[in-house]
Amino acid sequence: MITAVRILVWPSAFVLFFLLSARLGVAQDLNARVQILSPQVQNTNKRALEVLEKAVSDFLNNRTWSANQVQPQERIDCSFVITINSWDGSSNFTAQAQIISTRPVFNTSYNSPVLSISDNNFDFSYTEGQLMDYSDQQYMNNLTSLLAYYAYIIVGLDADTFEQNGGTPFYTAAQNIVNNAQNTGFTGWRSMEGNNRFWLVNNLLDRRYQPLRDFIYRFHIGGLDTMSENVQHARKTMIDLLPILKQVDRMAQGAVFNQVFFTAKSDELVGIFSGMGQQERVQAYNILAEVDPANINKYETLRNSR
Repeated sequence: MITAVRILVWPSAFVLFFLLSARLGVAQDLNARVQILSPQVQNTNKRALEVLEKAVSDFLNNRTWSANQVQPQERIDCSFVITINSWDGSSNFTAQAQIISTRPVFNTSYNSPVLSISDNNFDFSYTEGQLMDYSDQQYMNNLTSLLAYYAYIIVGLDADTFEQNGGTPFYTAAQNIVNNAQNTGFTGWRSMEGNNRFWLVNNLLDRRYQPLRDFIYRFHIGGLDTMSENVQHARKTMIDLLPILKQVDRMAQGAVFNQVFFTAKSDELVGIFSGMGQQERVQAYNILAEVDPANINKYETLRNSR
């Protein structure tokens, strides 16, 4: 839920110019917090996992994922929690990962969730001291392919919140990783394996989901980023955007992009619209319950609150 915000004293035109010049094309590198857990692994060599954790962190944070130069404070905040399910004691790991990214809202201390996704097939091979080889042109190993894929997804989604279709080149880079990994034997890269990495980036580049990408851009730039100037006007702008979500192909509503979007945003949407009048709350409920039935219990709060 969004809490109280400070009152903006600069003219709104200057605010938007400052915001766009400060963030468009600059917040393209990562401030990734990496944690590797192993609760199910007996006799774990903790040092080996600490080395792996540092290697993953260095790979994500020390690489340039775009052509832009950024200051440390401009990097995209994200986290990778990798849980090791099994390890042969040598180089083979089966794991799952929770990847989250956020984006600051202008002139507030609030960070808006942009990505929240679980990957249950985060399997890889790694030997202590191994170089983290990676190439955009060819598959090198599954660990760096996984990390690079999600780095590009994070950067792309962040770019989409600041510039209409700003994430497209990064999604294209992620799709190239998917294509290079098709015949590796690792799960999660192929279309026949269900809602996975293949389908997420496929959805992001599919015109049927363009309304959802348009919503993401307008929701952040025209809505959240104006909250500090006029909270009620910003809420009105955001609720007026909700019908855009109904434009997504109804046959595609259960697709992975939709699921990822609402996993990240459902609580935030409830928090924003809970501060409106009953008529507006019911309006928001009716649309959200239709386009995101998986989270209908959360949206009931909007209809039932007083």
